[in-house]
Amino acid sequence: MKFSKFGRTVLAAALGTAMTFSLSSCIYSFTVGYLYVTGTQTATPAGSGIISAYGIDNDTGKLIELHGFPMGSGGANPGRSVLVDGSRFVYVLNQGTPANGSLPCNANNPCSNSNVTQFVVGGNGILTQQETFFTQGSNPFRLLSDASGNYLFALDHDAPSNQFCSAALTGAKTCGDITVFKIDNVTGRLTLVENAQLTASTGQQVTYFPVPANPVDFAITSGYVMTVSGATGVAGGQVAYPYTYNSTNGQLVVSQNVPQVLNSGSGAPMEAATAIIFSGAKVYVLDNEPLTATANGVTLTSPAQIVPFTIGTNGALQSLTGGAVLDDPTETSPIYLITDAKNRFVYVANQFGASQATGSGITGYTIDPASALLTETPGSPWGTGSNPQCLVEDSSDQYIYTANANDSTITGRVLDPNSGSLNPMNGSTGVFGLAGPAAWCWIDGRTN
Repeated sequence: MKFSKFGRTVLAAALGTAMTFSLSSCIYSFTVGYLYVTGTQTATPAGSGIISAYGIDNDTGKLIELHGFPMGSGGANPGRSVLVDGSRFVYVLNQGTPANGSLPCNANNPCSNSNVTQFVVGGNGILTQQETFFTQGSNPFRLLSDASGNYLFALDHDAPSNQFCSAALTGAKTCGDITVFKIDNVTGRLTLVENAQLTASTGQQVTYFPVPANPVDFAITSGYVMTVSGATGVAGGQVAYPYTYNSTNGQLVVSQNVPQVLNSGSGAPMEAATAIIFSGAKVYVLDNEPLTATANGVTLTSPAQIVPFTIGTNGALQSLTGGAVLDDPTETSPIYLITDAKNRFVYVANQFGASQATGSGITGYTIDPASALLTETPGSPWGTGSNPQCLVEDSSDQYIYTANANDSTITGRVLDPNSGSLNPMNGSTGVFGLAGPAAWCWIDGRTN
């Protein structure tokens, strides 16, 4: 069949348009990463733990549930999870079943059947469960890996014995502990790292690293592993304790055997730290206590604050001069913090509002490139679902998500790279349903 000159021109134009549309679709409409969320299928703490998973659309940030999910987490009450850098190994910390039916687990409310379950990430984001491992202490509740992907750390609220508390911590009668595992780079299997500094009366090495009693959180920095702990009956953390970290053998070496009292930023000791995070070369401590500050003759009050520190000799935390900044007065209970990929902005997930009239939200701050001081970003705070448990930036640096416990949702927002504002998503509400209350979230940027 032959076409006239006019017909050939029309056909060429049509094909060109179709090809352009096709190429545009291929280039822009694709999955840029996967978002995973741990949680419980029902509100019952003893219920089966699950993992939900979603593909992230590059164009809009919209989440599309992956086939085969939700799936089991390998135990009850999954909490923190770690995707090891440079590998396809994921580890989920299942806190187990609490004695009185509600978290958190501690010496007075012990959890049973706690474990760390290993998964392998396959094609299309599918997870395949592998082996199960166990920490040395009881009531584990935090999990971290080092930057090399060679070691995994679990924070236990209670050490297996108080026998060695005073050996590592002067005068301590009770303590928590850190369990250290070596990660096999081929199989992902975990092998226990013994404490080379402590020897039992039997001549065997102690299999854990003591930390101050009532730990609240821990973080791995450049050269140190740091915990924040509080006094018995106190709602939050008051002291920090560093171990020097040897990345060659996984050993945690005592750098100072007396915990450091944290300064709240106003010269008074901190009383209600909720988290310690190392991000953008700074250590940030979130503090959930009422505070007052005066700037430019204006007095402000807030139920919480963010305190940045630098790392000094032997891991001592040094307050950044003028660095403590009030959380937005409409927010409370800060739980987690991230800096964006370019280290220009800080974002804090707040579990609750300051009153029943306000809700959970993300507060944003701009980092001064010279002084590293924080200034709240215009438009902050931005709303989330109820009681966010985590905060993540996607691997393409376009979107920020929280996973929320009280309403079983994920909230997504578009990150403005110039202003730091978190804007509504295009083409969706930015709210996505979960099968059950969220506990933690992480993102895998590899999609092949």
